[in-house]
Amino acid sequence: MSTAPEPGPTQQDSTYATLRQWITVGRFLPGERLKIRTVAAAMGVGQMPVRAALQRLAAEGALVNVPNAGVAVPRLSVPEFDDLLQMRMLLEGEAAERGTTRLDAAQRRTLQALCKRMGEALARHDADDYLAANEDFHVILYRAAGSPLLFTLIDTLWLKAGPISNQLFDSPDAASVLNDAHEALMKALKAGDSAGVRRAVEQDIFVAGQFLRQRLKDGHRARA
Repeated sequence: MSTAPEPGPTQQDSTYATLRQWITVGRFLPGERLKIRTVAAAMGVGQMPVRAALQRLAAEGALVNVPNAGVAVPRLSVPEFDDLLQMRMLLEGEAAERGTTRLDAAQRRTLQALCKRMGEALARHDADDYLAANEDFHVILYRAAGSPLLFTLIDTLWLKAGPISNQLFDSPDAASVLNDAHEALMKALKAGDSAGVRRAVEQDIFVAGQFLRQRLKDGHRARA
């Protein structure tokens, strides 16, 4: 008895997935208005799937509806950012500790290569490549934890943190320290120290968070 093949993703689904990814890696800035025509042109698709994807993301809280102006990237308050930071440290630390014991040799080699790539991206001030490699690094580690629910929760937090992430590179001192935690993580991973891997992830989130928190505070003062 034959079965019908599973339907593939629609253009609307793929447009949504791409836009969600762009928000997660900080392609759009806090407060930026997303114009359907501009986004559609950048993606090479029609306006209808973009409109549907933007409304879907607004329903998830990744974007906000602005009366008579479409949708925009939300701005975080300092208390909202602090709450987000604490939840990321809690959930990502847990995923990292669980994942440490489940990584295979190929995944460990990939993490090492990504750590090196992040260091090289920072050296040449390539924010986009750093953020892309950083996401790949953490996705591999967290998925190894074997908990789809935990990863979904983390992914939701990344969606909220993404728009501010590019502002890391507005701080001149950030590039010199951003890869320190990844290097410490690799040493702990090599030693089989899962608690050390957890501490390194928490350090990574905390250190980056302090630069971003200051940018938030400066931004709020400038708009006051």
